[in-house]
Amino acid sequence: MERFKNSPHRLEVIATIEGVTYINDSKATNVDSVYYGLRAVESPIVLIMGGIDKGNDYEAILPLIKEKVKGIVCLGVDNEKIKATFSSMVEKIVETDSMEAAIEKSREMAQSGDQILLSPACSSFDLFKNYIDRGEQFTKIVKGSV
Repeated sequence: MERFKNSPHRLEVIATIEGVTYINDSKATNVDSVYYGLRAVESPIVLIMGGIDKGNDYEAILPLIKEKVKGIVCLGVDNEKIKATFSSMVEKIVETDSMEAAIEKSREMAQSGDQILLSPACSSFDLFKNYIDRGEQFTKIVKGSV
């Protein structure tokens, strides 16, 4: 079991920097995938999510958001639904329009012992070529700061 390695972009631990663990779950392009990602990751979590909403119903992840997520960084062009759904459940929600900005804002929210989880629940075509491009940018930026 120790040899098991997740697929790229699926709950892939990228690095731990100053006690904060960065996890690439860019392949989580729907609410069900985000549900399993949130269940698998220790709290507290700073969640990077957003993109092109596919008619998401966030009901299934509401309890996990309330229990585990301390902040949400929206990464995308239309974040109104995310803000409206989660603003009463988390300490802070911010909007960004680039991966660099999303990671920077996540770092500002995170403390040692926290997890920064990229698990978008949305498609990536507003800012990225696809979920692979989104995940590779996340990985490159995080590793560049090690």
